[in-house]
Amino acid sequence: MNGSVGPMRVLVTGGSGLVGRAIERVVKEESGGREGETWIFLSSKETNLVSTEETRAAFERHRPTHVIHLAAMVGGLYRNMRQNLDFWRNNVHINDNVLHTSQEFGVVKVVSCLSTCVFPDKTTYPIDETVMHNGAPHESNYGYAYAKRMIDVHNRALFQQYGLKYTAVIPTNMFGPHDNYNIEDGHVMPGLIHKTYLAKKEGKPLQVWGSGRALRQFIYSLDLARLFLWVLREYDEVEPIILSVGEEDELTVKDAVDAVAEAFGFEGEVIYDTSKSDGQIKKTANNAKLRKYLPDFKFTPFKQGDQHKRFSIYVFPILVKRRILIDVFLFFQPSRRLVIGLQPIMTPSVNEDLFI
Repeated sequence: MNGSVGPMRVLVTGGSGLVGRAIERVVKEESGGREGETWIFLSSKETNLVSTEETRAAFERHRPTHVIHLAAMVGGLYRNMRQNLDFWRNNVHINDNVLHTSQEFGVVKVVSCLSTCVFPDKTTYPIDETVMHNGAPHESNYGYAYAKRMIDVHNRALFQQYGLKYTAVIPTNMFGPHDNYNIEDGHVMPGLIHKTYLAKKEGKPLQVWGSGRALRQFIYSLDLARLFLWVLREYDEVEPIILSVGEEDELTVKDAVDAVAEAFGFEGEVIYDTSKSDGQIKKTANNAKLRKYLPDFKFTPFKQGDQHKRFSIYVFPILVKRRILIDVFLFFQPSRRLVIGLQPIMTPSVNEDLFI
């Protein structure tokens, strides 16, 4: 797919976030990179991609042949509900700057990251890649969702007008090292992890926002990183592709709460605050298209086991200093905990803009 461009120079926007760090780990530690390739992991501290001028300067500096576009203004359900306009405007600017500048600089391929929030709120299930534009997204995060949808519109127009095969992936809920553990602004798993840690430390009930009935499919960030590399090298369609575990692996938020509480050994009261929104109750995704290409890909299971024993993989944070968490990966059995790895991360302050 590289044509005559020679060894790839891959620019990863959002390179310091959850998925960016996972891709970096796969490239450097799992031989995901190939001889002669250059990988550049760009963070918002280096370049503000909302700015056209800074975006162009980054492309001038790095001269990529390929781009993995992860950068976005991101946040959890409640921040989206408060700031739909900000999520729309900032993400539209970021995405247009990256895609247009990639076109101007002759980038061979761009793989952008969408989200299952792009799908219609009122639809039939399971959802697949063909229904993205068939109705309005959920009202809670429509600014972010529409901005992400526009990446697909931009990609199709680039192909129609210039023959460029830029594409996008649609992952389900991600978890893994280097996530954002901000309780107010983070996503489901890291928010639950931080809340459970504090509840156990302080001897207080665990407060969960919403009813716990919402259904989600969770994908481990390193699995997603491996699939990103496959899409970059092998996937030759403009149409997006869902990257997800199967429908049979869907969990309720309550399932996730129970798993995190068990991993922490938290035995206190769990209170579900039903005055808070659940967001979109269900957005079950069909991964048949992915399985057509990669029928044997093995996902890291959130839970696996048999009637005799149960193993679960968790991201288990330990507060070391005021703003530092360490991710501890556990294969958890009821009888024991086996620590298999440590990853230090920084958590953003409550007031920090969550651009990755």
